[in-house]
Amino acid sequence: MKRILFTLISLAIVLSSHAQERKVQNRPYTDLREFHFGVLVGTHLQDLELNNVGPQMVDLGDGNGLVQKTISVDQDRWDAGFTVGVLGELRLNSTLQLRMAPAMYFGTRHLTFRNLTDLNTQGEPTEQVQELKTAYISCAFDLIAAAPRFNNHRPYVMLGLNPMLNLSGKDNDYIKLKRSDVFVEVGLGCDFYLPYFKLRPELKFMYSLTNSLDKNHSKTLQDKNMLMYTNSVNDTRAKMIALTFYFE
Repeated sequence: MKRILFTLISLAIVLSSHAQERKVQNRPYTDLREFHFGVLVGTHLQDLELNNVGPQMVDLGDGNGLVQKTISVDQDRWDAGFTVGVLGELRLNSTLQLRMAPAMYFGTRHLTFRNLTDLNTQGEPTEQVQELKTAYISCAFDLIAAAPRFNNHRPYVMLGLNPMLNLSGKDNDYIKLKRSDVFVEVGLGCDFYLPYFKLRPELKFMYSLTNSLDKNHSKTLQDKNMLMYTNSVNDTRAKMIALTFYFE
């Protein structure tokens, strides 16, 4: 047992010393630039936090007056999208950088509405679905705090704000999102210094700081039977998990 333990410790020491060996640095002066540009591509997962109002009184326009309906709505899965954009980065000091990254986020959210009042022949809630397409124009402002470079990699953490403009939304959708929103984003990544460019994979979480729901949407609906679905939610928070690759 002692011999096995000694062998494992020796192997760990050898591997650790090998990992700490200095190597020839690619692009050794790239981080000394005061300002530089790049491009970004990536993928992301979108989700919505929906606050359901519960039972509501609805006028269906059939002469029976107000009736009570209970509608539950949920985005029952994380839906994938893709991201493209550019970036400009300002070097503040040896540790901190300020990044501005205009980009576009394209995606779709799958929403399921369950009418808990009107049941089908099997006694289950009737359902309606909506494919909520989104196309955001964004401009993120991120503060990056990086560790000292070792060989050809440099890990970092980031924190920022990302105002977005929503270009999508239809007047005949059950739910419509507001034109503008602001996300806080936090994440981590690592710079990889390659011979001809620097590659930066980054994973971040984004959360909406405002109610993303367009509360005036109900006033534009022509089909009043849709109102009980539109009014079933009074607060919506958008979320994203984004994996982005920066090329600098």
